[in-house]
Amino acid sequence: MRKILLRSSLFLLLLAVYPVYAQDQFRGQAFSIIDALQESVPGKGEVEINQSVAIRNLLGTRRSSVNDETQYLEMPGFRAQVFSGNLKNSKDEAFKKEKEIKDLFPELITYVTYVAPFWRLRIGDYRSHEEAYHTMRVLMDAFPSYAKEMYIVREDVKIPLY
Repeated sequence: MRKILLRSSLFLLLLAVYPVYAQDQFRGQAFSIIDALQESVPGKGEVEINQSVAIRNLLGTRRSSVNDETQYLEMPGFRAQVFSGNLKNSKDEAFKKEKEIKDLFPELITYVTYVAPFWRLRIGDYRSHEEAYHTMRVLMDAFPSYAKEMYIVREDVKIPLY
């Protein structure tokens, strides 16, 4: 009876510890479905996948944030660019426009970035051009004064994994 109790306790302990180990194993590292399929497991054989780099890029890369526990898929996608400027007041203008958009559309994800010498405001994480275009049209209707500067850009996007 003691052996059965000891074995079941040990089994439950292993079940509790393994998921924590599996999560830490890939924290902050790139991890894709291709990597998972090609992972060498003793006694299970080996899988080798040959494909072009373009296909691997389309699949995206699974990443997890180090500071919070969220996981997302990083892949090529589209964003709506609302503002780009390189003047002295461009930083203030980018953040002002971001605040105006967030006040009216709090669900939209915004990115204010600086890549010398430009400050940019981009909206959303979209997999297709059509999704980004739809958001851009909604923003153009809500902010007609921004319409001249808006267009769709290709960029790596973060699609949350639930």
